[in-house]
Amino acid sequence: MEQNSLVEYGWRRAIITITAILCALLEIVDTTIINVALNEMRGNMGATLSEIGWVITAYAIGNVIVVPLTSFLSQQFGRRNYFAASVILFTICSFLCGNSTAMWELILFRFLQGVGGGALLVTSQTIITEVYPIEKRSMAQALYGLGVIVGPTLGPPLGGYIVENYSWPYIFYINIPIGVIATMLTLKFVKSPKYGEKRSAREIDWWGIVFLAGAVGSLQFVLERGQEEDWFNNSMILAFTILCAACVYLFIWRELTVKNPIVELRVLKDANLRVGTILSFIMGFGLYGSTFIIPLYTQNSLGWTAYQAGLLMVPSSLVTAFMMPIIGQVLQRGVKQKYLAAMGMFLFFMFCFWGFRIITPDTGEGNFFWMLMLRGLAMSMLFIPVSTLSLSTLKGAQIGQGAAFTGMMRQLGGSFGIALITTFMTRQNALHRNNLIEHINPNNPLFQQRYQGMVSNFMQHGMAPNQAKAAALKAMDGSLMNQASVLSYMDVFLYIGIMFLICVPFILMLKNAKAKLDMSNVH
Repeated sequence: MEQNSLVEYGWRRAIITITAILCALLEIVDTTIINVALNEMRGNMGATLSEIGWVITAYAIGNVIVVPLTSFLSQQFGRRNYFAASVILFTICSFLCGNSTAMWELILFRFLQGVGGGALLVTSQTIITEVYPIEKRSMAQALYGLGVIVGPTLGPPLGGYIVENYSWPYIFYINIPIGVIATMLTLKFVKSPKYGEKRSAREIDWWGIVFLAGAVGSLQFVLERGQEEDWFNNSMILAFTILCAACVYLFIWRELTVKNPIVELRVLKDANLRVGTILSFIMGFGLYGSTFIIPLYTQNSLGWTAYQAGLLMVPSSLVTAFMMPIIGQVLQRGVKQKYLAAMGMFLFFMFCFWGFRIITPDTGEGNFFWMLMLRGLAMSMLFIPVSTLSLSTLKGAQIGQGAAFTGMMRQLGGSFGIALITTFMTRQNALHRNNLIEHINPNNPLFQQRYQGMVSNFMQHGMAPNQAKAAALKAMDGSLMNQASVLSYMDVFLYIGIMFLICVPFILMLKNAKAKLDMSNVH
C-alpha cells in the first residue's frame, strides 16, 4: 500500500518534525533527569534506598512493555489518536508524580508515565520517517537520533539545576507545558496512514499481550532490583526470574502459532535486522552505561555536585548533535552503513580505553574534555547507520515491527548495562579492597612512613595519641576504599570498550544494503 500522501513539505514538515523530536526528548530526558533528584525525594518521602529505586524501575517497566505493542496499537486506534493519547497520559502522569505525597502513588504514576512515554519513542521515529520523501530518509533518522542521543545527557544537568534551585516536583512539572503544546500540534498536523481492517476484540491476541508484559516486566524488575536484593539468594528475585523464563517461552510459542500475533517475530528471519537488534542492545549498553558511570565517578570519587557532573556531559552531546546531520548526508551520498557503524564501534572502544587510562582518585576536569568529544563523535557514527542498517532489507509493515524491536533492545541494553555495571562494581570493589589491604601491614616501610606521618599531623592539631592513631587508620581506610572504587571504574571502562571492539568484525561481515533506504511503508 503506497503511502506517499504522508510526505509533507515546507513548514508543515518542519512543525511535525519538531513535534516528534519534542516528544522523543520528553520521554528520554525523563529517563535520566530523575537520577540526580533521588536523594532529595528520599528525604521528602521518608523512603528507603531500595524503595526510591522503584521510581526508576517502574518507569522502565512501563516503557519496555509498551514499545513492542506500539505498531499494533497504532493500527487499532489510528496513529495520530494513539500518539496524542500517549502524550496526554504522559503529561497528566507528570503532574500527578509531582503532586504525589506517598511512595506508592509516585511509583504507580511513574509506571503509567512510562506506558505513555514508551509509545512516544517508537511512534515519533515512524512519524518523522514518513513525512520525508524516500531520498531524505537518512536525514530524518539523523534528526530523530538527535533526541535519542542528546536526551540522556541533558537529563542530569537539567535535573541538577532544578534540584539545586527549586524542588524535586519541578522535574515533573516542566513536562506539562511541552506536553500540552505537543498534543495540540499532533492533533492539528499529524496524519494517520490508512491501515487495513482493525481487529475485533475477539481477534486480538490478548494472551500474547499478557505473556509479553509478564516477560519484559519481570526481566526489567530482576535487572533493576537484583543487585540490592543479592540476586538469586533472594526468593523474590528467583521467582521473577522463573516467571520471566516461562513467559518468554510461552510468548514465543504463542506468537509463532496464533493467526494474528501481537508482535510479528517472523520479521527476525531478516539477517540484517537480527544483527541490528544485537547492535542496538550493545549501543544502549554503551550509551546508558557511560552516562551512568561518568557522573557516578565524578560525584563519588572526585566530590563534584550533581549539576557539575551533568554539565560535563553536555559538550559531547553537542558534538553528536552537530555530527548527526553530517552522517545523514554521508549516508545519502552512498557510503555503506556498515563501514560507518564499524568505525563508530572502534571509536567508542578508543573512548573507553582513554577513560581507562586517565581515571585516578584526583583526575582534573580538563582531562575529560577530548575523551568525551570522542564519545560524542562515536555515538553520532553509530546511531543512524545501525538504525538504517537494521531496517534496510525490510519492506512494508515489517519496518514498523523492526523499529519496535530495535527500540526495545536499545532500552533493554541500557537496563542490562546499568544492572551489570552496578553488580560488577560491587564485586570488583571487594576484590580490589582485599588486594590493597595486603599492603597494609606493619612490615611495609611505605605504610609505616605514611601512617606515622598522619599520626604526628593529627597530634599537632591537638589530638591525643590514641585518637590520632584511630583517625590515621580511618583516613587510610577511606583512601583505600576510594582507590578500590577507582580501580573498579577503570575495569568497567576497559570491559565496555572490549565489548565494542569485538563487534567491529561482525559488522563488517554484514550483507550490503542500499544506503538510500526505502521506508515508505512504515507503520
